[in-house]
Amino acid sequence: MEITQEQRIQIEKIISKKKCPKDFQCYKSGFDNICRAKIFMHGDLVECFDKNASSCKFSHHFGLGYFCKCSLRRYIAQNFNR
Repeated sequence: MEITQEQRIQIEKIISKKKCPKDFQCYKSGFDNICRAKIFMHGDLVECFDKNASSCKFSHHFGLGYFCKCSLRRYIAQNFNR
């Protein structure tokens, strides 16, 4: 997947502000190793369907599902529809 220089700068800015227990594998893998998610409201809400969502420090249980609070995951959803 092609990433523009502007997108790369934005991603690096997001990464510099947080710690990730998975070492940002969603980005480092070229978006191949990323949780399955459903995007709502243009990426402002990202519902996570990962089997380990309940143990993820970025997930928030709401109703019957889990929503992702990771700013990098939301950026990926908003900009790459993934």
